[in-house]
Amino acid sequence: MIEKKTVCQIVDEWLEGKDYFLVEVTISPDDKIVVEIDHKEGVWIEDCVELSRYIESKLNREDEDYELEVGSAGIGQPFKVLQQYMNHIGKEVEVLTKDGCKFCGVLKEADKQHFVVTIQKKVKEEGAKRPKMVDEDLDFAYEEIKYTKYLISFK
Repeated sequence: MIEKKTVCQIVDEWLEGKDYFLVEVTISPDDKIVVEIDHKEGVWIEDCVELSRYIESKLNREDEDYELEVGSAGIGQPFKVLQQYMNHIGKEVEVLTKDGCKFCGVLKEADKQHFVVTIQKKVKEEGAKRPKMVDEDLDFAYEEIKYTKYLISFK
């Protein structure tokens, strides 16, 4: 079986000096290798083909038969690595917590431990006739959420 570590090293070699970053490598027991890459401005098919050929040039089909799929992390898919959070700062995201609460707002900041999303919330101030919308920052630790994903908007 082809080792994940080997494929990750090959992908890291190809990524050197490029603005792309590795999102995930998965290898099934029957040696189907799936490599997901991402880029701040999107992933070009030509680059996926180039990476696929690079990986194939480093692996030997005589030693091990495998199936290889190289693609982008996919728009609308949950974020898997910190770089995806960093690339989406200032954009609308959807967050689902492990306790089932869903929030939509603008990703304000992110680091290795947590991220902050600014949501709009109705608040009725004392003496006011109607509630008004106010911004509220919600701080999330990665371990308390099920997913965060880019919110595609057609406004």
